Amino acid sequence: MFIQTESTPNPATLKFLPGKEVLREGTADFRDAETAAQASPLAGRLFEIPGITGVFFGYDFITVTKDGPDWQHLKPAILGAIMEHFMSGAPVMASTAPASEAGQTGEFYDKADEELVLTIKELLDTRVRPAVAQDGGDIIFRGFEKGIVYLHLQGSCAGCPSSTATLKMGIENMLKHYVPEVIEVRAVH
Repeated sequence: MFIQTESTPNPATLKFLPGKEVLREGTADFRDAETAAQASPLAGRLFEIPGITGVFFGYDFITVTKDGPDWQHLKPAILGAIMEHFMSGAPVMASTAPASEAGQTGEFYDKADEELVLTIKELLDTRVRPAVAQDGGDIIFRGFEKGIVYLHLQGSCAGCPSSTATLKMGIENMLKHYVPEVIEVRAVH
């Protein structure tokens, strides 16, 4: 099994491509070892490596975030854990329930804005999410209120030094262009 790695705009995050499907649908974002171990054998295994602070699964990639040693010390352990997991045949997620943005409780917006919200979501799904997936992350719509779009950043996007510029210069400008009612974009947790 050959696993490729790619750097991301976030220096604390590295993208791993195992050459096979990781999640069939949606994404899964883990920010602590306890939640990871309960939901995913693979994420739990990765959190056992000292210095790992985040694991994110996309369709065909795994993004790992660190706070500890440099990548040259962590990368062999991460590659080993990913390889062992896939060779064992164990499932990536513990349950058969879709991982699809696990933990998203609810979106908020006024029903009168439903048409605007559908347009915003379509723009995010077709123009933004594929681009941020290339960088090992995801951006999820959370709400729309008084012209402000609220988005949740996952994977390499969470904590990335360039995420503010991406939100303001990229996403905000694009949404303002197509949906004049949008006045601002904000990140939420």
